[in-house]
Amino acid sequence: MAHVEATQHPLEWDSPLFLMARAQYEQSLPFADISPDVAERLAYPERAVIVSVPLRRDDGSIEVFPGYRVQHSSVLGPTKGGIRYDPEVSLGECAALATWMTWKCALLRLPYGGAKGGIRVDPRALSQRELERMTRRFTSELVREIGPQTDIPAPDMATNEQTMAWMMDTYSMLKGHAVPEVVTGKPISVGGSIFRREATGAGVVMTAERACERLDLPLPEQRCIVQGFGNVGGVAATELHAKGATVVGVADISGGLHDPNGLDVAELHAYVAEHGSLEGYDRCERVTGEELLELPCDVLFVAAREDQLTGENAGRVHARLVVEGANGPTTLEADAIFAERGIPVVPDILANAGGVTVSYFEWVQDLGRLFWDRDEIRNRLADKMTDAFDRVWSVSVEKSITMRQSAMVAAIREVAGALEARGIYP
Repeated sequence: MAHVEATQHPLEWDSPLFLMARAQYEQSLPFADISPDVAERLAYPERAVIVSVPLRRDDGSIEVFPGYRVQHSSVLGPTKGGIRYDPEVSLGECAALATWMTWKCALLRLPYGGAKGGIRVDPRALSQRELERMTRRFTSELVREIGPQTDIPAPDMATNEQTMAWMMDTYSMLKGHAVPEVVTGKPISVGGSIFRREATGAGVVMTAERACERLDLPLPEQRCIVQGFGNVGGVAATELHAKGATVVGVADISGGLHDPNGLDVAELHAYVAEHGSLEGYDRCERVTGEELLELPCDVLFVAAREDQLTGENAGRVHARLVVEGANGPTTLEADAIFAERGIPVVPDILANAGGVTVSYFEWVQDLGRLFWDRDEIRNRLADKMTDAFDRVWSVSVEKSITMRQSAMVAAIREVAGALEARGIYP
């Protein structure tokens, strides 16, 4: 496939993370059986927007932050993806994450393409009032780019239900009427869905359980390590404990905890609720987040952020199964090492798709103004995750390729089929 070499003609989004997402795509193309023209179109985002976000600080001064929104593909429907506040946010990061969101939505057969956006800012340095003012201004800058039929934001790193409520309210004020379906991940009081916050972590465990069944590793008998103890990792740890698995290690931004006999997950959640993080918890061995990845376990859940498993440490991972709760936590070099060592990896676009799936349920409920109960949502999610896993496993066995490649192949075929039918305009 013809493509622009970043070293000769770099594009604005050619960050290392985007090039990794691009490489994953290109490695899967030989197995996808799609036309070169369609393959070329899907290699690039459709649209990328950079805005400046002026913020009036509490002391009256003005500070300006860069904001981004990248929409990768609208072939299957409106784009969908999170908004993150982080000092490392960039156009390239958003392009990579938007690309992965396209494949994730396609793999789960949701009528969406992928998007991602955010502001390059340290949210911990802002007051609650400053966060609100920044969010509302950012939303107003994006008002021509987002909408319930064009692009639907959701929470991501350092954003939450409150952020989405501010975005929904700002958009609604600019439109002159309530538009709850413009964002997902909102509070239930303004059209949010039951089970949305827990959905990603719960979905991670659903796919892990299915993988364990296929590998003859009954989940209740497995020792698990979870890197990340936020909305994804924290929920995953709770779900694992509830299913009888032994959680022997967890980590958050403050470091890791390890107990080969098993951690008290409920006690850890109570500690974090009181202290804000795991820092200072001393009822077990403390390790660094990096050391935690290399400790003995059966299933390793990587639910923090990108580039955690690399060519440098993959050879020292002692898990029998790796499950990606975060986006892009495993580099291409690590993937190759795991494949050589026979360690299966349940890829991010499959494992952590529970969040966008329940976001889709929320959007549908908002559009119809008709809401479902927790059991119905959880059952619908389980059906979606199981169906996607089984299709990925089938392609993996059929073509003797990794689960990441088979997930990409299944997703690419969904988008390519729609693009072939619609045609490339004009």
